[in-house]
Order: sequence, then C-alpha cells, then structure tokens
Amino acid sequence: MARKSCKSFIFFFYLFCLTCNGSAQVRTGLDRLVDSDFAELAGRRIGLITNATARSADGRHAIDILAQSDRLRLEALFSPEHGIRGDREAGADVPTLSDSLTGLPINSLYGDTRRPTAKMVEGLDALVFDIQDVGTRFYTYISTLYLCLQAASEFDLAFFVLDRPNPIGGTLVEGPVLSSEFASFVGIAPIPLRHGLTVGELALLFNQSGWVHRGRPIDLTVIACDGWRRDQTFCRTELTWIPPSPNMVSPQTALVYPATGLLEGSNVSEGRGTANPFRIIGAPWIDAPQLAARLSATVTADVQIDTLSFVPQALTGKSMNPKYLHQRCQGLFLTVNNPRDFLSVEFGIHLLVALRDLYPDDLLLREEWLNKLLGTDQITKALKEGKDAVAIMQICNSEITDFEKLRRTVLIYPDIDSMQ
Repeated sequence: MARKSCKSFIFFFYLFCLTCNGSAQVRTGLDRLVDSDFAELAGRRIGLITNATARSADGRHAIDILAQSDRLRLEALFSPEHGIRGDREAGADVPTLSDSLTGLPINSLYGDTRRPTAKMVEGLDALVFDIQDVGTRFYTYISTLYLCLQAASEFDLAFFVLDRPNPIGGTLVEGPVLSSEFASFVGIAPIPLRHGLTVGELALLFNQSGWVHRGRPIDLTVIACDGWRRDQTFCRTELTWIPPSPNMVSPQTALVYPATGLLEGSNVSEGRGTANPFRIIGAPWIDAPQLAARLSATVTADVQIDTLSFVPQALTGKSMNPKYLHQRCQGLFLTVNNPRDFLSVEFGIHLLVALRDLYPDDLLLREEWLNKLLGTDQITKALKEGKDAVAIMQICNSEITDFEKLRRTVLIYPDIDSMQ
C-alpha cells in the first residue's frame, strides 16, 4: 500500500471539509469500501473477522453488506471475545456456530484457539478485519488482530483492515510499554497501555515492525476513515456508539477504561454488575467522600468525581459473578469533562496510589493479573515501595519516546495542528 500518497489524499480531504463545512461526519473504512463498489476486494474469497460494531453509516452490518455483494465471495466469519454479536461476557468461551442469516460458518477465535487455523482459512485468499477498538492495550480485539495477521503471514493471505476511529482520540499516548515477559492475550505487543492508534495503524505497525511475520511482510491494505482527526474522540464523530463488548456501554466508558480497567487487578469493584461499569468503582470498605477529596486534590478538572453507593447484581450476558455481589459498596462515579486532554492512565495511577494510602489494610492487589494488565511488574513494585504517583508515572512513561518514533511511521490521520 502506498501510504505516503494515502496520507496526502487524506490531508487535503480534511482541509477541504474543515474549510467548507467546519466539520464532517466520519465515514468508516466499511463505508468507504461500499463507496468504492468493493473495488479493493473484487474477485476475492474472503473471511471476515468482526463483531456487532461493524455497521455502516446506514446501519447495515458488514456481514450482510459483503454477503450481498456480487463483487466478492464472503465464505467464512471469525468471532473474537464476546461473540460475533457482542453479547457474551468477558472471559466466556465463544462457540463455533453458523450465522443464522447467511448460513456461513462462524469460527471462534476465543475458545480452543485464538488464531485462524489452516482448516478455517481453507479456500480463502484474504482476511478482512472490521471491529471497533477502544484504544487500550488490554482490550483483547487488538490481540485478535495481531494473531490474525500472524495467520495471514503463515497461510499467505492478503489482509484488509476496514478502519474505525480510536474513540478516546489519537493524540495522547501513555505508558507503560509492554515488557515481553508479561505478554499475554491482554497484552500481546510491545506498545503502551494507551497507544493512540487506530486498528488500521496498529496493523501497519505490527506488520512493518516484523512482529507478526518472519521475513516477507504481509500484503496489508488499510481502508482508512474519511473525516477523522487525531484530536477527535468518539462523541465528535457523529457515529452511533454500538457497545464493542457488553460492559463497554458508552464512549464515556471507553475514556475511563485505561484507568479503571486496572482495578480488575485488585479487590476494588470496577463496576461490573451495574449500569455503568468502569465509570462506577468502589468497595464496602471505601469512604467515598474521603477518596473523592483525595483524588480531586491531585488530578485535573478534566474529570468530574461524584460519590455514590451501589450494589452489584448478576447481569446475564454482562457479569454473572461481579465483585461484592449483593453487597453495598461505597464509591465514585466518573464523568470525563474534557475528553481531548484527559490523561486516563495517569488518573488510574493516582487512583491506585490513593487506594493504597487511604486503605492499606483493605486493598489487595492481584499482582499477577495486574502486572499483565500493566505489561510490567515495575508499577506494582513501586506501589508496594510507597512511591507517589509522580514517580510511578515517570516509570510508566520511561519508554514512550522510543515508541513514539515507531508510532510516527504509521500515522494515517492528521492532527488539527498539522493542518494550520
């Protein structure tokens, strides 16, 4: 793919839109594929890696769109964590089924295997990826992307990404960068916890870095979005939010997820079993006003911190056994007021430090899992040593400069600053 010419085209497209219209609704890679009458996929036998988020501007699902096209042959479907309809809770195996509308096989990539096998791709010459990501390394769809790229390399398949915006924006990058000894399905590549890339840009990075192939790079094409700038969070795209997973209920959820998702490595509820998981956090032993006052004194006004009490419930398809099931918890409700500038990982570190300092006899860290989420054990060591949030953030961001050099080589979309 000629990325330089693609970037030039996108630059002038955005400049025109900003000058003439002030803003423009984002069109996703799927929309642009339809606009081109499927030119990029013409004549190919494809397998589609997707879930419920793969909708066009007019609300049609990618499965139906591709299945109805006479320009290509859709022959197989591949489902990530949470299922192809996005209705299975975290960690639940996804079965291999048949699609009720098309009759196509749905191959599970979250069960006995997490990457396409030779049998699954038999007869295909290309894989297509269309899934909305949320911009956080430990959200597993980018691990599925990584493993599917590996399969494309092994079985000599072309690979296409129908790109979608990063819903928490594409300008802020926060560490830590994953260390190889902590690689897992919740962190598969040496990228920061908040990477600031779209899935298309991640695919370019995985491919050009050589992480997903040995020797010859994959035949990779990214069909980019139109109208998206790096400084845009999801609420400014005019796209409809479709929960990528049962507990990722809103764009606000995605904004706080790099912070409060870390609580999965502790005995603090991350809000599963409530209507607003990850925005609601707490525990029976927390003094909510005390915690809110501590955080309000140390973090910026980019996030509003309200206190509340809540009782986690078993919610089918979302969380059947949440922490503190049926127990009254005291905690916080978070609202990001300034999505463009909210440093979510930094907020998460301040939160962990505050919990450690205020509740030393109650807070328990599940260190093995927390280290996987963080991609390093240096943060948990620093927490145990009593280091403050500023010192821990220095550890978090110690490798950001080196990553930024890699990141700049795959950026497709412009910043508003680069267009002035």
